[in-house]
Amino acid sequence: MTRFTVNNQPVQYKLDASTPLLWALRDASNLTGTKYGCGTGDCGACTVDIDGAAVRSCQVTIGAIEGSFVTTIEGLAENRAHPVQRAFLAANVGQCGYCIPGMVMAASVLLRKNRNPSDEDIAAAITNLCRCGIYPRLVEAVGRAARLARGEDDSGPEEPEDQQTAVEPEA
Repeated sequence: MTRFTVNNQPVQYKLDASTPLLWALRDASNLTGTKYGCGTGDCGACTVDIDGAAVRSCQVTIGAIEGSFVTTIEGLAENRAHPVQRAFLAANVGQCGYCIPGMVMAASVLLRKNRNPSDEDIAAAITNLCRCGIYPRLVEAVGRAARLARGEDDSGPEEPEDQQTAVEPEA
């Protein structure tokens, strides 16, 4: 039996210790925000935070992280309130959205370690692949998230025009 903490909840898996963390999260814990992309650690869709490090969950076994603290996209913040989530929404980063959870997790780890990253720091820390090509918006969003985290930008995502609610004047 393997024990560690996921999203601030103690878990124990009766899975083989060689089971990749990705599959324990998705199949045993139903935390499907962590995506399967390539299975080789190249794409980053499965990135989670393990003890403060951005880790490709397809490349680490549950036995190797006994006693660790794991945070997935589901455990990052309620209501998309984390600065990275807010900035990604505001910058309209996602297109298909498949890679976004892994990128959000990598960015959140980066900002915990570096509160004022340069564009080069962002590119070095977020090596996730995106077939939609969102990289320019990604760098902009992570910079904005850093400002949000430092309290320098309190704006949130704007509501798209087609979703704004019209208010009728009272007669």
